[in-house]
Amino acid sequence: GYDRLLAGARSGKFASMFSEFQFAGVAEHLAEEFGTQGLPISLSTACASGATAIQMGVEAIRRGETDSALCVATDGSVHAEALIRFSLLSALSTHNDPPGKASRPFSRDRNGFVMAEGAGAFVLESYQAAKARGAPILGVIRGCGERADDYHRTRTHPDGLPIIAAIRSALADADCPPESIDYVNAHGTGTPENDKMEYLALASVFGERVHHLPVSSSKSMIGHTLTAAGAIEAAISLMAITHGMLPPTINREMPDPEIKLDIVPDVGRKASVRAVLSNSFGFGGQNACLVLSGEPA
Repeated sequence: GYDRLLAGARSGKFASMFSEFQFAGVAEHLAEEFGTQGLPISLSTACASGATAIQMGVEAIRRGETDSALCVATDGSVHAEALIRFSLLSALSTHNDPPGKASRPFSRDRNGFVMAEGAGAFVLESYQAAKARGAPILGVIRGCGERADDYHRTRTHPDGLPIIAAIRSALADADCPPESIDYVNAHGTGTPENDKMEYLALASVFGERVHHLPVSSSKSMIGHTLTAAGAIEAAISLMAITHGMLPPTINREMPDPEIKLDIVPDVGRKASVRAVLSNSFGFGGQNACLVLSGEPA
């Protein structure tokens, strides 16, 4: 199959397909489609990509380079090669029967994530510009934080300091003390190490309050959409604020005694939500966090 692929590439018959899917051209195609005027940027920070795209849009608006930015995150990685590579890394869940219970974030018997495909898109705009044109405002990106972790290409540093620093950076950028966060949309992939490290990081930032702070993993229901996850989960976070409903973490049949979180088990929960922390941690040490809130009164 690989030899046929190379032969097809050399034939020159698929130049248009190559142009369509060349990584650096993704943002160019979007700019042509929507007529955007700014600098088109294609980026990859692994599973933090969606959050990073939003952060770059926020920063461009803050710098006064634009009044609005289109931030899109998408992934279509469910194919044989990606499945094999993640399997070799022991990153995928092996709970295949029944399939609906394969993704088990924060559960004691978790053993990996479930790959998924999806996309999320945000139109970001300065608050003044949005109000001036009477735009419906769904929420506010209050703050963004990122920290790199060069410990290992797939594993998190054992002390969790880069994750802790990313969370604290987002809170500081948002001018939000930890006690102002009402809900955390966790990265929560369902791998043994990731979930444990995220819990330890949250405990470091929120202290004893972490045991009563609602936390959930959307990946328990939709799987891990990889580079799209940060944007999709930011949208879910905004919906939690708008609808006053916390999404659950399903498949929690075996609570992990070492992860003492209120993970909103199995069923959604009504709650008044003012501010949300959304976490995204990617392979290669890419850590990005967002703080979102409703429109100011």
